[in-house]
Formats: sequence, structure tokens, C-alpha cells
Amino acid sequence: MNILAWSPNLTPSRVSAVPGVTHSPSKEHLLRCSDIVSIHLVLSPSTQGLITASDLALLKPTAYFINTSRGLLVDEDALVRVIQEGKIAGVALDVYALEPLPLDHPLRKCGDRVTLSPHNGYVSDENYKVRVSVSLLQLLRLSFTIAAWVTGILGPDSG
Repeated sequence: MNILAWSPNLTPSRVSAVPGVTHSPSKEHLLRCSDIVSIHLVLSPSTQGLITASDLALLKPTAYFINTSRGLLVDEDALVRVIQEGKIAGVALDVYALEPLPLDHPLRKCGDRVTLSPHNGYVSDENYKVRVSVSLLQLLRLSFTIAAWVTGILGPDSG
């Protein structure tokens, strides 16, 4: 399997540090060459709308498009059209421009080539255990810090 990586700020030197990954010279190259495109970007003013109708048109008819980052990274209307017109093999999403995804949204009517789920890929017993443990440790640290301030062990500028 060949793995290509691209983002607006990703450099070839950063990619070369990851075994088995090749830097794509452009977003267009990545979209044209990939069998599976999975988006992993933060939403920011520079990434909002990053995947346009023109970009989606570059995908192979056998390609799958996955977005588990943020819905507003992708032109959702164009994605619906690409699926409805049979231009790509399938889509998997757990993020949408509007969340939760309305019951009458066109994505819900695209058939079996679309997999939709709520944005909860992080949900697992193990992740909950970690989250609760970290939260409890932070509360304990805060409690000890407050107690130290109240008893005078720490001054107001200590932390």
C-alpha cells in the first residue's frame, strides 16, 4: 500500500520522517492518485472549504472519501452531487456542516454508498477511563493548590 500525505503546511522533510509515507506535491495530485482519501485537518480560516467541487471531481470513480475531521472542510453540496451522480465509489462521514445532521439532509438519501455516523469516533470505554482519570488528576492538583494557598504554604503568585 502506498500512503500519500498532503496539507497546506506539510513539508517533504516532515513526511520523510514517517516510514512508508510519501509527500504528495499537491492536493490535486493526492486526489487524482488515491483510492481512499481520509481528511485529518483542523478547521481554520485557511482550511474551511479546502475540498471544493473541483477537487472532488479529481477523485477516481473507484475512490472512497472519508471525513472525520470537520464538516466545513468540504463543500458538502458538491459531495452530495458527486455521490448522486455516481462519480466516486463511496463516502464515510461523521462530521457535517450542520451537526447533528438533519433528518431530511440530502446525504441521508444517497443510498448504500454513504456511511454516516455521529461525530463520536473517540467514544470507547478506554477513552472514557483515560478522560475521567485525567480530569480527576487535574481536580486533585487544583484542590491541593487551593489548599496550599489557603493555608499559606504557597503565595498568590505560585502555581
